[in-house]
Amino acid sequence: MRKLDRELTARRAQVSGHFGELIQGRIGPNGPVALISLPCPALTVTATAQAARGLSIHSPHGAPLIQPARARAFLASLGLRMTARVAMRAAMPVGGGAGTSTAALVALARLAGWQERDLADDLTLARACVLAEGASDPLMLPRPAQALWASRQSLILADLPPLPAFDILGGFWGQPQRTAPADLHFPDISALLPDWISAAKSQDLDALARLTTTSASMTLALRGPRNDPTEALAAALGAKGFLIAHTGSARGLIFARGQVPTNGRAALRAAGLSKPLIFRYDWP
Repeated sequence: MRKLDRELTARRAQVSGHFGELIQGRIGPNGPVALISLPCPALTVTATAQAARGLSIHSPHGAPLIQPARARAFLASLGLRMTARVAMRAAMPVGGGAGTSTAALVALARLAGWQERDLADDLTLARACVLAEGASDPLMLPRPAQALWASRQSLILADLPPLPAFDILGGFWGQPQRTAPADLHFPDISALLPDWISAAKSQDLDALARLTTTSASMTLALRGPRNDPTEALAAALGAKGFLIAHTGSARGLIFARGQVPTNGRAALRAAGLSKPLIFRYDWP
């Protein structure tokens, strides 16, 4: 096993989360749960390590993002171990649908010396995340939004075309909700995927936003809550469409680059959304 060098006084890893999903649901009525993630560079988990005798994990504003026993088992599944005092700080709420749990695990692996070199290593890390928690966001992949991701199996079901750049105005609404791996109560999205691939190939942001809105609306109709304000906000602010965390509280409005209205954050706060932010999707 590889081991963190005890001579180090500090080491740091930062992993970007995501902001809900552009699309999520089952592939066929009895198929796997799959998603297309929206990477978000504005929301990160940062982990630092200092040499210590054992392994401890701390978060400044509450319970550790990973309990030490789970951390040790996770690292062991990757052939790693670490003796360190680890501090983890998340820029997003736990249960917000922003990938906190996966980002924390990926950051821990990198602190312990894991370095992804190719797709096989990415998927090995993803499988370890699923083993630890039962599900995984594709945050370890180099281009998460270009994968149709089976989150309970850590499988890439399809490679997708790159997306055009766009801006997101978003925030968090409602109660936090952690992903339950056994939860399969999602709509069938298989009919949306051919249109998604076609719209991405033609870089048609309007069509992509409509499909994202359809996926979000299908999930809200099936799972609730019924009083979600996101659709009304999208209409009031002139967004091209909206997205949600299909489990979690993230809510976002889709705009062409540079078109987020100046009163956007204030409008979200007035509708009850917290932690409003603006970020651009412009993946290399």
